[in-house]
Amino acid sequence: MPQPKDGSTGATNGMRIDPGLVRELAELLTANSLTEIEVEDGDRRIKVSREPAPVLGGALAAPAPLATPAPAPQAAAGAAPAQPVEEAVSGETVKSPMVGTAYLSPEPGSKPYVTAGATVKAGDTLVIVEAMKVMNPITAPKDGTVKKIMISDGQPVEFDQPLIVIG
Repeated sequence: MPQPKDGSTGATNGMRIDPGLVRELAELLTANSLTEIEVEDGDRRIKVSREPAPVLGGALAAPAPLATPAPAPQAAAGAAPAQPVEEAVSGETVKSPMVGTAYLSPEPGSKPYVTAGATVKAGDTLVIVEAMKVMNPITAPKDGTVKKIMISDGQPVEFDQPLIVIG
């Protein structure tokens, strides 16, 4: 076997990167909403980082696409009767930018931020989504009227779940 030109005994001088470890670290970043993670093992140190998603007033910077809610499925036999199917509401749907718990008012028992039919201005707080003990205000992306509130107070919400429709 030929000897390396640097005079070493054949041992690698560069770091061997474990793609599985890098992938696992990237998944930890996403799962825990982190922007950077670093691990060290002897002489080997791996740092994985990413840019956070742009945030504008507590909501994602990209405008929310127009959407209409799907009709409610019919109740199964023996289940509680389904609520009547409501008419689809047109307007801009404000969606949750994160997983958390949605609150319609600043504290229990107080007046809600908005109600159906209320007029809002761009930047007005619509709801709060609590994620990891942090209260994140979700604001109106434009001036308009609250057409429909699609969640209840204290309800768990998923990423991209419709919260409020503004028309």
